[in-house]
Amino acid sequence: MALSQQRKGQLFTVLLSLLIVLVLTMLIIGICILSYTISFVNGEIAIDLDAYKNSQDQTSIIYAYDAAGEPYEIARLHGEENRIWVDLQDIPEDVQNAFICLEDKRFYNHPGVDWLRTFKAVITLGRSGGGSTLTQQLIKNLTDEKQATVARKFNEILYALNMEKNFDKSEILEAYLNTIPLGSGCYGVQTAAQKYFGKDITEINASEAAVMAAITKAPTKYNPLLNPDNNKRRQLLCLDYMRDQKKLTKDEYNEAVNYKLVFTNDPNFVPSKEVSKTLKQDTKINSYYVDFVIDSVIKDLKSQYGYTQSEAYRMIYYGGLKIYCALDDKIQAAAEDIYVNRTGFPEEKERTEDGSNGTKKKVQSGITIMNYEGRVVAMVGGAGKKTINRGLNRATDAVRSPGSSIKPLSVYGPGIDKNVLNYSTRLLDYGIIVNGQRWPRNFSGSMGSEDSYCILQSAVAQSLNTTSAQALKRVGLDTSFDYVTNHFHLSTLIADGDNTDKNFSSLAVGGMSRGVTTLEMCAAYCTFGNGGKYYKPYCYYKVTDFSGKNVYLETAANPEQAIGEDTATIMNRILQTVTQGGGTGYGKGVSGFTTYMKTGTTSDTKDKWCCGGTPYYCAAVWFGYDKQEEMQTGGANPAANIWSAVMNKVHDGLPEKDFEYSGTVVSRSYCRESGLLAGAGCTQTGGGWYKANRLPGVCDGSEHADAKAAAEAEKQG
Repeated sequence: MALSQQRKGQLFTVLLSLLIVLVLTMLIIGICILSYTISFVNGEIAIDLDAYKNSQDQTSIIYAYDAAGEPYEIARLHGEENRIWVDLQDIPEDVQNAFICLEDKRFYNHPGVDWLRTFKAVITLGRSGGGSTLTQQLIKNLTDEKQATVARKFNEILYALNMEKNFDKSEILEAYLNTIPLGSGCYGVQTAAQKYFGKDITEINASEAAVMAAITKAPTKYNPLLNPDNNKRRQLLCLDYMRDQKKLTKDEYNEAVNYKLVFTNDPNFVPSKEVSKTLKQDTKINSYYVDFVIDSVIKDLKSQYGYTQSEAYRMIYYGGLKIYCALDDKIQAAAEDIYVNRTGFPEEKERTEDGSNGTKKKVQSGITIMNYEGRVVAMVGGAGKKTINRGLNRATDAVRSPGSSIKPLSVYGPGIDKNVLNYSTRLLDYGIIVNGQRWPRNFSGSMGSEDSYCILQSAVAQSLNTTSAQALKRVGLDTSFDYVTNHFHLSTLIADGDNTDKNFSSLAVGGMSRGVTTLEMCAAYCTFGNGGKYYKPYCYYKVTDFSGKNVYLETAANPEQAIGEDTATIMNRILQTVTQGGGTGYGKGVSGFTTYMKTGTTSDTKDKWCCGGTPYYCAAVWFGYDKQEEMQTGGANPAANIWSAVMNKVHDGLPEKDFEYSGTVVSRSYCRESGLLAGAGCTQTGGGWYKANRLPGVCDGSEHADAKAAAEAEKQG
């Protein structure tokens, strides 16, 4: 018996010791947890709302400017989350109160955690409702931690207490209202107001505010567009809470309860013009111009900030950028009308890829329109209705051989600028010897003859290939290539290797290894209408953060003098004759406006071009098949038809205007036989334009024979 008592005493001692150890351990753990909690709550900021506001996923918006210079929205860009940040001062009190009354009525009194609600939630195992405050919900949305675990809840409480120590209630409420998921891809009250009611958040009333607050419990179950009955029950509950908590008077409550809600999917919903634009942004197919803006901003973010493609893409679609683009919507609409309806397009028969009953395809086209200071005012990258965003943009992505449209840039412009050619230079209409063969042929199939001569102006107007090759001999391949790539900034030419474009085929007749784009051709041709200045084309003025305070990208006009002002004036005068009698663009000028132009067709008839301008705008058009194929289009160049159709529509109603010409260029009569200034004995004369300090000699009649003799040597080459 004594032994048994002894064992009991030992067992009691062991148990007591274990209990003491357990208590001490729990006490130590409790002290550690308490110490950690106090340190965390009162320590450094755990979640910086200011940094979050600047870096969160937000919807980017592209703006254009109206005639009064005011910006208006034309496109929205966002990933999975459609969010537009709104300052708390711009959110109506009814909206603020609806969320507070329904979700956290003691929001302004608790320290981030409502201990009473939390205690009730614990002892009732959640049957009394959730214990989360708005601050805790904000934490959950910011950290994306949604698992129902004790550890997650404990951390959430610590973060909430820390947040309330470092930020005031207004900052927390603003972040919450801009973060809360509200269904249909909307995050925050601004996009929800636009999605469900077609209104700006500033226009939302108490009844509508209760609808949005009702969504928070389960964004799909209480979505007013998908489940209106579920939402209605919770909306009325929210209004009851607002009345009970003295946020609505009796009259305001009755008005809100009886208010006729009209959602955006209601047959009676009639959006305003601006609201209609907003509602369409999420699902609309953007214009080719918007696609160009997106690609340009991505490219510039990569080049100026060293971003990767992925980083730049995320900045565009998640960075909340404000992009102020250079679009002229009237010009864009005019161009789109022509392209969507294929106005001016030839009756080209549809063909199949393999000649069988495969997929049919239609001839395609692209156009870029600019002013004379680098602003891309409009762009269309395909004919017919656009069906996808950021697909093939033929205005910027289709790199095609320019044919004869390259000649003013590669031969005649450089030749006049270098003073080896002039308006009336007499050129042999006969090919040169290349690899032992006479080359090239003119578009008509003729190779000219050893006794055929042509004045430069006429050679340009008729687009003779033979004279271009003869002129290029005088200019030189190196000089020609330098002008095309460094003065006119055509970036797609190949400088070296087996496929180099530094050859007669590429530079004299535009048969290039790769080709050019309408964007770069348009910018190059602008030099003939603005005094010889090259402006890098731009499609946006500036790109800022969501607040507009931080400017990431900004366009600055930095013109280069690509060719002399006098050269530009002479080329302008020469290219005007392309639209006159005998020119390849005859009848394709803009009615009522001086027009300069150059058409182009590759020798295999797979690509057709038209580039030129008026005193207002310059445009470049490419026409052909996506998969290169010979075209059966007789008559006028279809690219010129399209150019004319678009530009005439663009200029409709514009006041008269003329080019500003160089004062150092003078008009003189020249002899058609010698190309020199006309003398007393010259019977065949024409009018030309020349640099005042580089006038040709005067023909006295003897030059007629001299010119023929000089040509004898030239034609042997």
